[in-house]
Amino acid sequence: MYAIISDLHSNIEALDAVLADIDSHAVDAIYCLGDVIGYGPDPIAVLERVKRCAFILMGNHEEGLMFFAEDFNPRARAALEWTKAQIMDPGLPKDLQHEIWQMIDAMPRSERRAEAIFVHGSLRNETREYVMPGDIGDRRKMNEIFALMDRGVCFFGHTHIPGVWTESSRYLSPVELGGEYVVPAEKVVINVGSVGQPRDGDNRACYALVDGDKVTFRRVAYDYEATMRKIMRVPELSDTLAARLKIGR
Repeated sequence: MYAIISDLHSNIEALDAVLADIDSHAVDAIYCLGDVIGYGPDPIAVLERVKRCAFILMGNHEEGLMFFAEDFNPRARAALEWTKAQIMDPGLPKDLQHEIWQMIDAMPRSERRAEAIFVHGSLRNETREYVMPGDIGDRRKMNEIFALMDRGVCFFGHTHIPGVWTESSRYLSPVELGGEYVVPAEKVVINVGSVGQPRDGDNRACYALVDGDKVTFRRVAYDYEATMRKIMRVPELSDTLAARLKIGR
């Protein structure tokens, strides 16, 4: 059994709660689908925590930090600039700064294992393309994604909205599924949701456990008010980033 986490967004309270939940299960490995940083107030601590993961993919926020973020909205771009300043803070040991930059630079954009494919965004654009619930009606888009799959399951993140998209044109939310899904013979893409900034109307952190062909969507309550207070104490981080944690949007 393995756990999949994604979109942590520098939220240490959410990540620690999720890691505690993961540790309560017989998990052999943790896979991280990217966006470890961005938006939140604790980038260094979260980067340190995820070192235990078997792999960490590059999300669009890591890509933006390393290369370009011109297409980010002003709040996201300001948060990324602040994150960069935290990593380059003169008070941070030089060897740790170097280690962090090396870690981010080494993040792959996808991972293919016997059991599944793993990306941050989609197989058409591994770091930046969004696959939304409404896209199940866009047959060209979904057919192109499924055509790129050389195995039956692809796990992704990026939208912060968990669910299952099937090759037979169905979108299934975790609520509809009762939190569990048995992977069928047809191809499916599965979003594991967001640890650090859920956007499906549920403010609890979200991740997935995978045991054979069974996927379990886990929701974990955490002290989001503590994270909100931290964000609001940082002038460079928009209060909007704090407010959305409370409502899960």
